[in-house]
Amino acid sequence: MTTQIKICGLSTPETMDAAIDAGATHVGLVHYEKSPRHIELEDAAKLRRRVPEGVKLVLVTVAMQPQYLARCYEALRPDVIQFHGSETPEWMALVRKTIKTETWRALGLREAATLERARQFEDCCDLLLFDAPAKSLPGGNGVSFQWDLLQGWEPFMPWALAGGLTPDNVAAAIATTGAPLVDASSGLETAPGEKSVDLIRAFCEAVRSA
Repeated sequence: MTTQIKICGLSTPETMDAAIDAGATHVGLVHYEKSPRHIELEDAAKLRRRVPEGVKLVLVTVAMQPQYLARCYEALRPDVIQFHGSETPEWMALVRKTIKTETWRALGLREAATLERARQFEDCCDLLLFDAPAKSLPGGNGVSFQWDLLQGWEPFMPWALAGGLTPDNVAAAIATTGAPLVDASSGLETAPGEKSVDLIRAFCEAVRSA
């Protein structure tokens, strides 16, 4: 099985092109003002036009209000909406029904019990994204969690792994968890919000070699 790759928090044409050229299957845009990876809607729309068919664009949102979420969807037409806040299963189910696009739910994995609590999202999203527990930001904090929490877990729906992944540790993360999709952001930066083309390429190469 080929591990899929999401490069998240892209904000420039150069890094978007690098991620696509390096073989990313998913590219993420963060529209959340408190994040150093936040991108304005107009700039996001320009980057969206660089994404070819066959690569999925993921719009990362945090507790976004319904009307504004609809506006973002119309402007970007993302292939996936990623919920990274305190959104309830009921709200996510409504969005999925109304917008009719693929939806992901990010969850901070602190303990094994979180895996059981994740079942509440089974019928309201298409994929669970296990990340490190939230700190000052819901995600993108550059820290990992105990990957062995996922050892022996029997997935009940599609899932992915995030949280402090870098070119140096992603192979070990895949070996430990068997993650079918890995998601990197801050681990590919030289400064908060500043992606490195070289690190993006190295990450994708490391995943393919894992």
